[in-house]
Amino acid sequence: MEPIADNFKKVVAESIERLLGRTSDRRGLAAADVSVRVQLALGKYLFRENAEPQPAEIKLFIDELRADDLCLVIACEKGDEAAWEFLVAKFDGTVKSAARNISNSSEEADDLASSIWAELYGLRQDAQGNKKSKLAYYSGRGSLAGWLRAVVSQLAIDQFRKQSKFVQVEEGREFENLANEASESSNNHHVVSHTDNPEELLGRKLSARDVSAALRAAMESLEAEDRMVLKLYYFDGQKLKDIAEIFGFHEATASRKLVRIQTEVRKAVERHLREKRGWSETEVRRHLTETASRLDVSVERLMGLLLFAAAVQGLLL
Repeated sequence: MEPIADNFKKVVAESIERLLGRTSDRRGLAAADVSVRVQLALGKYLFRENAEPQPAEIKLFIDELRADDLCLVIACEKGDEAAWEFLVAKFDGTVKSAARNISNSSEEADDLASSIWAELYGLRQDAQGNKKSKLAYYSGRGSLAGWLRAVVSQLAIDQFRKQSKFVQVEEGREFENLANEASESSNNHHVVSHTDNPEELLGRKLSARDVSAALRAAMESLEAEDRMVLKLYYFDGQKLKDIAEIFGFHEATASRKLVRIQTEVRKAVERHLREKRGWSETEVRRHLTETASRLDVSVERLMGLLLFAAAVQGLLL
C-alpha cells in the first residue's frame, strides 16, 4: 500500500472520524483500526483512477463508504465473536438465497453456503500464521449483501471448475477461432475463412499459441477485483450499472474501469509478445490488425472478443 501523501492526511483523518461517527455501532473500533482499510480503498479506486484528486473528492469518497458494514467486517477480522455472530445472523439468509439460485439442489446450496462462511471466517493461514479471510477484500464501497452475493457466485464457479469434467478449450486453438466463437455468442456472425493455404494456417496456429499464452499471463497479472469485473461483464453478461451496484460506484466509474482494464490487458499482451515471445512491434500490431480485419471488427472490439473467449476458457474465473 502506497502511503497517503502529507497534504491528504488531514482530510483522510477527518473523514475517517466522520465515518465512525456515522455508525450505529462502531464495535469498539478506533480510527487506526479502519484507517488501513480506507487507505487501501482510496489507493485501489480513487487514486488509481485519478492520481491527484481534490480534497473534496477524497472526502466524498470516504463519506460514501458503508460505515456500519465496514466496521462490522473489520471487527470480525479482529476476532470479535459478537460481531461474527451478528454477521451470520444478519446475512445468512442472503448467502443461502444466493446459493440456492445457482445450485441444482438444496443439498448443494447448503454445502455452498457452509463453504462461504468457512471462507469468510478464515480457516486457512498465510506463511506468517495469520488467518486468511475473504472479508479482507470488502472495501465498504458497495453493500455488504451485494458483495456477499458476488462471493457466493465466485466460489460456486471455483468449485465447478474443480469438480466438473468439462474439457476446457485447448490453449493451442487458433486465435481467430476463439474470437469467432465469442463473436457468434454475441450474435456477430462474421465467419472466419479456412480456405487459406497450409503455410498461412500453420503460421496463424503458432501465433495463436503465443497470443493465448500472452493473454493468460495478462489475466494472471490483474488484481482479483479487475478479473471479477471482466468476468461479470464478459462471462455473466452483467450490465455496467449492475457491476457498479455490486462494487458500490457510479456507472460512469464502472465504464472507465472497464476501459482501463481492457487497455491494461492489451498492453500486457503486446508486451508479453515482444519480451517473452520475441515478436517485433510490427508483428504485434500487424497480427492484431489483420485478425480484426478478418473478423470485420475494430482492434478495440477484438480485445473485447478476446476477453470473452478468455472467460469461456476459464481464464477470468
